[in-house]
Amino acid sequence: MQHAATHNSPRTWFLTSSLSPLIIRLIRLLLAHGDYVVACLPPHEIEHEDRSAEFRELVNECKSNRKDREGWKDRIRGIRCDGRIMGQCGAAIAEAVHVFGRIDILLCCKFEAVVGTVEELSTTPATQNLVRDQFETMFFSQVNFIKAALPQFRAQHTGHIMVLTSIGGHIGTPGLGMHTAATWALEGFCDSLAYEIAPFNIKVTIVQPNKEIPALTNRIVFVPQLPCYDSEANPAPSVRDMLANVLNANPDTALDPSTASAGGEGDDDDQVQSRYPKLPASSVDRLVTETVHALTAIGGHENPPARHIVGFEGSIAVKEKLKTVTEELEEFLEASLSVDIFESELKTEARQGRSAMVEGGGPGSVMG
Repeated sequence: MQHAATHNSPRTWFLTSSLSPLIIRLIRLLLAHGDYVVACLPPHEIEHEDRSAEFRELVNECKSNRKDREGWKDRIRGIRCDGRIMGQCGAAIAEAVHVFGRIDILLCCKFEAVVGTVEELSTTPATQNLVRDQFETMFFSQVNFIKAALPQFRAQHTGHIMVLTSIGGHIGTPGLGMHTAATWALEGFCDSLAYEIAPFNIKVTIVQPNKEIPALTNRIVFVPQLPCYDSEANPAPSVRDMLANVLNANPDTALDPSTASAGGEGDDDDQVQSRYPKLPASSVDRLVTETVHALTAIGGHENPPARHIVGFEGSIAVKEKLKTVTEELEEFLEASLSVDIFESELKTEARQGRSAMVEGGGPGSVMG
């Protein structure tokens, strides 16, 4: 039986998607620590010049003669892999084991936000397909990687599955209904999985940063907006406006206003807009640093938490949500108890009434 790497000794990480600014910063920290990294590269993203630029820069650093990058090129392996295809996931896991001998941590970190209300996502075939795409990207692809890794973890009798989601796993958001549904599906899957694989010494941890952290470091897809959901006409909080404002601040990522509303000219596919946010490096650092350090601290730990919320603000938001749920449950219990008492009193009165009728020879009496 293979023994797990200790928390402070080199560990082998398998990252299911490795092109986001968050994950690239994580890779740098892991390599600096002396860890080994298998970086999966989704084909449609690695071929996107802007999206892959930072990763290519990292590869050049690893190959450089910089003293502080010594040995990096021997401890990182990039693998093109489409997580939606089970066979490719299995091949990537096998290659990782062949190159580094084992996998200690599987980090599921594929993220994409489809922005649109439930009704807006039902208007055209193109928007309806995005619902399925959201689940293929965030749920099924990560489930495929997990299923592919389980035989290896069982053979090792050790392993740690980490799933990077967001506090959207607790809190719904207007305009991100399908994204939230995919998040909840993945977290529910992992909650059940954790019980099944605990006897094999395989741990599961869900890591939840604020929603804007993964959203602003991955692709955002906007569907055309129906006029009734415009922020001026609808008081519901608008995540669309928040994300659009960030993208519009950069001319390279600004949205086309002519396709912002449903019913505009052009084919269905032309009405859907997708962008990879471009934030200044300093802004990205501030945005993701706490999450990156949380992942490195938890990954491979002998006794990791089942769930970790990153950041004070996220923790407060989830506590408020859980407080509301608790209060609603208490109100329900009080109402249910009142109904139970009322029904019990009715039954008692009915029994007493039947007894009186029997003794007095009234209607239905068996006497007399």
